[in-house]
Amino acid sequence: MSRALLLPRMYRLAFIAIVFLTFSGNPVFASSPYQKWAAIVVSGDWHAHDGRPSEIFDNSRRDVTRDLETLGFARDNIGQVSARPGSRPPATASAIRNMLSEISRRARSGCLVYFSSHGSQDGILVGNSILEPRALARILDTSCGERPSVVVVSACFSGVFVPALKAHNRLLITAARRDRTSFGCGQTDRYPYFDQCVLSVWPHADSFAVLGRRAQICVAAREKREHMNPPSQPQLWIGADAEKVIPKWR
Repeated sequence: MSRALLLPRMYRLAFIAIVFLTFSGNPVFASSPYQKWAAIVVSGDWHAHDGRPSEIFDNSRRDVTRDLETLGFARDNIGQVSARPGSRPPATASAIRNMLSEISRRARSGCLVYFSSHGSQDGILVGNSILEPRALARILDTSCGERPSVVVVSACFSGVFVPALKAHNRLLITAARRDRTSFGCGQTDRYPYFDQCVLSVWPHADSFAVLGRRAQICVAAREKREHMNPPSQPQLWIGADAEKVIPKWR
């Protein structure tokens, strides 16, 4: 074959290879339905359960953000809040409210918030204060209203958020029942158990509903394997219209 004929063929093969690599595996979806969604990912504390400094919640924040970008959320539409000293903005309820309000003004298709922190039966720790369920409900009502919304709360007792956040357009996932602790906040853990399960099952899900169900199965299996009692029993609540208005990603 002549060089003149060989070069165009090589270019075509190279183009096919680039297309294949771009759209195989875990692609960044060029036409994702989540491009115009607003998202906030919060690591609400920087200590393990024994009080010593730890990266567990920041690890979750960084890697959940990475997976949202892979899913097609625009990087500029994802806000991150960390409780680590010196972080900007500081981890406060007002910072979360202001950030979500700002992003949701330009990204108007839907909202997602993901919290990873310590929790109590009063709410979730954000910096030096407890964010209560009704306070988070007000933040969501103000910034997101009737838009499709996904809320994930990874913390002990995080089921306390479900009654206050229920709405026809929302899908809620929590790491535990309202009267149960969750696990994996030790000094040697990379992530809390629940966050580890979310990250591990994400590539095998096609929607947030499936993500929640698979995370439940994953957490139950790990807690049984490691003899953790009583089981945390992650919660999944789906509003009447949520599965219709919250897009699948494949």
